Amino acid sequence: MAGPLDGIRILDLSAVISGPFGTMMLADQGADVIKVEPPGTGDFTRQAGNRQNGVSASFLNNNRNKRSISLDLKSAEGVKVIKRLARTADAMVQNFRPGVVDRLGVGYDAIREVKPDIVYVSISGFGENGPFAQKPVYDPIVQALSGLASVQGGSDRQRPRLIRTIVPDKLTAVTASQAITAALLAKERTGQGQHVKLSMLDSVLAFLWASDMGAQTYVGKEVSQQRAASFIDLIYETKDGHMSVAVMTDRQWRAFCETMGKPEWLEDERFATTELRDLNIDARLELIQSVLRDRTTDELMGLLEPAGVPCAPVLHRKDVIRHPQILASDILREHDHPVAGRLRQTRTAARFEGTTPEYRRGAPALGEHTDEILAEAGYAADEIERLRGAKAVG
Repeated sequence: MAGPLDGIRILDLSAVISGPFGTMMLADQGADVIKVEPPGTGDFTRQAGNRQNGVSASFLNNNRNKRSISLDLKSAEGVKVIKRLARTADAMVQNFRPGVVDRLGVGYDAIREVKPDIVYVSISGFGENGPFAQKPVYDPIVQALSGLASVQGGSDRQRPRLIRTIVPDKLTAVTASQAITAALLAKERTGQGQHVKLSMLDSVLAFLWASDMGAQTYVGKEVSQQRAASFIDLIYETKDGHMSVAVMTDRQWRAFCETMGKPEWLEDERFATTELRDLNIDARLELIQSVLRDRTTDELMGLLEPAGVPCAPVLHRKDVIRHPQILASDILREHDHPVAGRLRQTRTAARFEGTTPEYRRGAPALGEHTDEILAEAGYAADEIERLRGAKAVG
């Protein structure tokens, strides 16, 4: 069965993660995503480490279900090809530094001339304005500037820390995929395309404000020094590893104390209410740690789960793929890639009952579909050979 975006065509000029991960979500949901890559090198992630048969895991995991065309956008002929392909597309995505696409001749105004109702998506690091707009950007830079590293550190007095996964890149990709579908819906209703702009910095700030910027919410009452929510996080040592226990409600607190044989904690005035347990969080978490350290994770799970206390083992990545809950969710799928071999990847996270997405193809070889895509755009065989001779296509 075709996915919910079957019939939608997206011209994808983006590279690395912030664009490709987002367009892969749309490809997984049925869209025909045409990945445009420079001849010879292709997307930067093709050269990333952790490779099998010459194919990197990073490229495989961000470009599934796409077709690849190899085009030289620095050539006049390559630009003509992009404009011709744009006439057949519903949306176009790029994550060049601001101003680059305009200099190449494939910016929003240029594409709108040939496709007036195009949904054109520009992804940047910091936006189009301001002192950082033209700076090179990487995930740690956005984590630093957005305050995310400070949030991860715990308080303003603690050393800031990076989250050890590229949250800004991937969050921007998720934001982009949602924005594209929203703009396509508006186009369906009004017949009008539009230019959608988003930056990694804006994506992270909007993400943080939902839960981490309360002290900066009330104008005129900003907190000058962010206190630590806790000096301990919710990962506890056990006799044989680590686990998380999250006790929020009165009922859960009572169940934890009774299950662990500590009814006297229920009489402690510091923990009498949810608010007091939050104000005295360090003392409370130290007590919790003290009763978890001498038992194994499995033993504690066997005690706390039946009592209704939220808990889970901390899994290493090698264990995640074998955990019963992960397997029961059926999110992990195995496929045979024609070059890379047998792969384990996730399906699209959202499940569509009426328009079930299907796995159509693995991540493409560089320029694998060049001739096919050009032929669909109306190029004759001799024209394709001329473009190849002129090195406009790879």
